[in-house]
Parts: sequence; structure tokens; C-alpha cells
Amino acid sequence: MALRRIPVVDARGAGHPSAVAAAERAAETAAILRHARHHYGAPGVAIGDALSRRWLARNASPLAQEVAAVAAVVPGRGAHLLNLSFEWGCTSGVLDAPNPTLLRVLDWGSLAGLGDALCVIRQAGPAGDWLNIGWPGLAGAITALAPGRFAIAINQPPLPLTRLGASARRRGWRTTGLLADWVASRPATWRSRALPPAHLLRIACDTAPDYAAALALLRDTPVAAAVTFTIAGTRPGEAAVVERARDRAALRHGPGLAAANHWASVGLPGAARWRESESRMARMAELVSHGVVPDGFAWLAPPLLNHGTRLAAVMCPAQGRLELVAHEGEERVSEVLRLPPPGPMAR
Repeated sequence: MALRRIPVVDARGAGHPSAVAAAERAAETAAILRHARHHYGAPGVAIGDALSRRWLARNASPLAQEVAAVAAVVPGRGAHLLNLSFEWGCTSGVLDAPNPTLLRVLDWGSLAGLGDALCVIRQAGPAGDWLNIGWPGLAGAITALAPGRFAIAINQPPLPLTRLGASARRRGWRTTGLLADWVASRPATWRSRALPPAHLLRIACDTAPDYAAALALLRDTPVAAAVTFTIAGTRPGEAAVVERARDRAALRHGPGLAAANHWASVGLPGAARWRESESRMARMAELVSHGVVPDGFAWLAPPLLNHGTRLAAVMCPAQGRLELVAHEGEERVSEVLRLPPPGPMAR
């Protein structure tokens, strides 16, 4: 099977860059929605899409119009639901010297096909150009590189533990336990008027001129759901993991900086939503503690690589360098994409 080339869509200057990408990569966008309907069922997608549209309108996100623009160019329902999905598991780590470099692995076990649809969207905001590493039609951002400024990745935090969930796990019913914890967490998210974490990341890339400004936004801006951000800047010492629970935030700095899908700093119990969270974080911390970026993607091995892996990236903001590969589980489905800093925008 031939490996695909990860496409790069230049949407700088577009009012709604994710809608431009969705229209330009229409086949991949349609495929993502087909996978969603297969996994969740057509009725589940329709209900979730309607609820997501209502929630987004109520929260007055600055990206609401862009999500609507995506929905106008994709076939059928599902654009709003997928733009508010927050189901991935991930592992991230930062090598701090001489140039901070963010290593990123994104896992999304519940939705296949994302590796086959992965793209890079060149976008531009008031603070400058940046690369949105994700999928056509995604208005927010979950992995991003702003050359000369910073790189940021979102990790899915643990679910709050419930008695029902804990009881199910003791009986070996892990999926049932996670479902119970997830249902218990929904009312607080529904009541929230704050930004979705992926929309906050997009806003940081559009507007933050440097690492310090982006870190302050990620740390202090109210968010609708718990999240972990990992950010790397351009100078030694500019690296942090920001853990955001509903009522508290915690920052981690220092060597061996890594994050997975469990709390490491906020002091709360929680159920990691993806497997082997502790061992994935330990392996990433070991990798980045050496202070040297491993060549290629030989470092992408179990437990960092698993059946839910969809992408792996190496991002160096000081050099504006991106190395990216797409996966469908343990199978690589793309060539390695290597991008230097973006050139001037075409006129």
C-alpha cells in the first residue's frame, strides 16, 4: 500500500480557514463524517450535532460562525459535533535545550480514518502565520506550530471519578466505568459558558505574539472542559505543561517535561480516558530528558504507539520546523512531512 502525502492547505487570508480546508479536501472531510456515523450511528450524530450547535451558539464562541461555515460546505450533519468532540488521548513532551522542541503523539481510539484525513492548514492571525495540524473542517486546533513564537498541543485529561465508575472498574468493566464517569461530567460542561479548549488554542495561535502571552491565555482563560496544554517556546526555559481542572490550574516546568492523560499536578483523582497513561508519560519523559531530538520517528514505539495513534509530530518553534507522520493505529499511512518556515502568502 502506497503511503499518502500529507496535504498542506494554504488558507492564510481566508475568513474561515477551516471551511476553506473542508471544501478543498472534500473527500477527506466526507470520510471523517462517514466514520463518525458508523461509530456513533446516524441518530447519535444528528442528536449530538443539534446539541453541539445549540451549546456553541449559547457560549458565543468567536469561532461559532466559522463552524457554521464548515457545516455549510460538508455533506450531511456532524460538523458541529466533530468540532466539539474532545475524545482523544495523547502524549506530549518538550526537549528544552538548545531550542525547545515539542514531541507530540495523538491517539483517538473511537474514530478511525483520521490518519488518512490528516492535513496541515497554513493560517494567519493578527500575531502572524501558524500551522494548524489536524483535519479539514476543524475550526479549533489541537496541535499547532506558530514559527518563531511557540508550539502547543492539547491532551485529554482524566474523567472525574464516580462511585458507579469505580465499582464497574473493580469488576473489570473498564468501558462501563468510563461511560459512567463521562455521563457524570456532562452537566457541568453543558452549564458552562466558557470556551472549548480547542477554540482557546486557536485564539492563542491567532493572537499571542510570544510564548509568555500564549502561556497566560492557556493558564487564565476560562474553559468549558478540563484540559491539559503542553507549550514550547523559542528559548531555553520556555516550556510548560498547564493542567486545567474545573476549579484549579497547575503548571509544571523543568527537565523531562511530559504529559499524558492523567493528572500529575492538580492533586485530583481521575480516570485516564486512554490506556497506559502512566507508562506513556514515563516513556515520553525519558525521551525528552536526554535533550536531543531523536532522528526520524524511530522513537515512536509502544507504548507511545498504540492501536489508537493517529499522528506523531516534532515541532521546533525557534526554527519553524515541523516533522509529521500520520497513523491508523500502529500502521503508518503517510510519508514523513517536513516543513520549513512558511514563505510569504500568495497574492
